[in-house]
Amino acid sequence: MGLQKSDALDVERIREDFPILQREFDGEQVVYLDNGATSQTPNRVIDAIADYYRNYNANVHRGIHQLSQEASIAYEEAHDTVAEFVGAEGREEMVFTKNTTEAENLVAYAWGLNELGPGDEIVLTEMEHHASLVTWQQIGKRTGADVKYIPVTDEGYLDMDAAADLITDDTEMVSVVHVSNTLGTVNPVSELADLAHDHDSYVFVDGAQAVPNRPVDVKDIDADFYAFSAHKMTGPTGIGGLYGKKAILEEMEPFQYGGGMIRKVEFEDSTWHDVPWKFEPGTPLIAQGVGFAEAVEYLVDIGMPEIQRHEETLAEYALDRMAEFDDIEIYGPMDPTDRSGLVSFNLDSVHAHDLASIMNDHAVAIRAGDHCTQPLHDKLGVAASARASFYFYNTTEEIDALMDAIDSARQLFA
Repeated sequence: MGLQKSDALDVERIREDFPILQREFDGEQVVYLDNGATSQTPNRVIDAIADYYRNYNANVHRGIHQLSQEASIAYEEAHDTVAEFVGAEGREEMVFTKNTTEAENLVAYAWGLNELGPGDEIVLTEMEHHASLVTWQQIGKRTGADVKYIPVTDEGYLDMDAAADLITDDTEMVSVVHVSNTLGTVNPVSELADLAHDHDSYVFVDGAQAVPNRPVDVKDIDADFYAFSAHKMTGPTGIGGLYGKKAILEEMEPFQYGGGMIRKVEFEDSTWHDVPWKFEPGTPLIAQGVGFAEAVEYLVDIGMPEIQRHEETLAEYALDRMAEFDDIEIYGPMDPTDRSGLVSFNLDSVHAHDLASIMNDHAVAIRAGDHCTQPLHDKLGVAASARASFYFYNTTEEIDALMDAIDSARQLFA
């Protein structure tokens, strides 16, 4: 199936594609506002995965029989589809991983352990997800490299003046989240890539919260590595994509070993397969890869610019509704064009976990906790926050339902 784009965003029609959005809890239709954690899956992605298992389930790159050939072609073409979606040059630059976290670890182990040492520096941001922060923190401890952090301003933006000072000729890796999963901030990743490259440093972009809801072109950003997860973009769990510049991936050593990633094995030594296969050992994520590609095609059919505009509209509506109340504290930029479609907040005198529980009583699903950004929450001075995160199948009426549930919590704890 070729990549095509629709002309309009028909939310009511789109919602019919998602079985879970039709569910009811105690007679109330579910309002799903936890898309930052995982999105829902449309029928055509579910059908594509089921079709693989029903009609051509076999291992790839191993068999001469037709089922294996069909599975191999589908799996390889899935790399092409996902690579094209983010602007990579081809399947050689798209490694399938379990998720964004594994992509971070792949680069940290395959590149970081071999290239970093005392005197080298890794520059992160204070709004990093634990997948980035903990990974590079621990690699720093193992290699002796210093880890530094670009500060977050009180308004929820990166301090780019500080970034320019922190990124130096000693910097070897800059790892930055494209869109904060707590603040919603859309970071200037191209500017950070330019800063990194001015000092001959690599840049790794965590795109888990960006690829699902806005057009992303890794070449335009000039990222050396860019990672994202299928389950946040209507795809299956258990698979993600790691873009890497081909020349860099070819120079890196594998981070896991086994069948499928080798070219020749002798008792004394082994040689590795071409990229991306040398980073995908063992039986790969075949069904997930098929579903990943179908999810990408589904999003392209809807239109990524339309998805971004719809999320910005929802974010603006939610910010306006919440700003009506003095007892709601909102975290992150207040300009909806500077953020994605998620809003983290707290209601005075109500713990985020209690608020999420009350939401659930009203069939409204939100997130509560530190959202895998404990250091950022420490800086904000709160132990936890509630987070409502929207996607292209959400509506302003569902935000109204969220606000009604917040009012119920307000009344309960008054």
